[in-house]
Amino acid sequence: MKNLIISLSVVAALLASCSPATDKKVEKNTSPEAQKEVVTSKSEPVKIDPATLEIPGDFSILVPIDLLNNKSTSIYDKYGIEFSGNCYSCDLTSLSITKKQIRWTNVCDEKDTFEIDEFSYSNEGNKTIFKTAERTYILTQIDKAPVYELVIEGKKLELKNKRISRYFTTKKALPLFTEHDCGDFEG
Repeated sequence: MKNLIISLSVVAALLASCSPATDKKVEKNTSPEAQKEVVTSKSEPVKIDPATLEIPGDFSILVPIDLLNNKSTSIYDKYGIEFSGNCYSCDLTSLSITKKQIRWTNVCDEKDTFEIDEFSYSNEGNKTIFKTAERTYILTQIDKAPVYELVIEGKKLELKNKRISRYFTTKKALPLFTEHDCGDFEG
């Protein structure tokens, strides 16, 4: 009788451990000052069309820029490095998007990040759309320079010490844009 009870217990334990996994969406803030944030929900599947499955390689490192001179005809003078976010308040965030993760990183502290691990995405011409349960991120290439405009729809994204710019460019193209030197500023 004892062996029968032990055998049934082992079988029940094996059956309980074989339950199917659920789809989870995780957003976490790895900022040392902030607590981790975890959100669980189902995300939309990635579209099967091979043309929409590619995230542009330029999105792996996008750096914030700002509209400095809207009357300029030169894209490199029209947009440029924002002085206050890089030198004074040091609160701008760079953006990195791969097939596995969207990462916001403070420009002055690479360890201060906010990550989104699961999302769906699609391409529509010069727009790439990333969707989570809470928001939709739309990156539109507005110039071949390259200059991208970011629009976030849905729940407001509030990140501590990470202000999100409206415009981005690639790290490779950044030296071509107008740049303010922080000089001896000690902010």
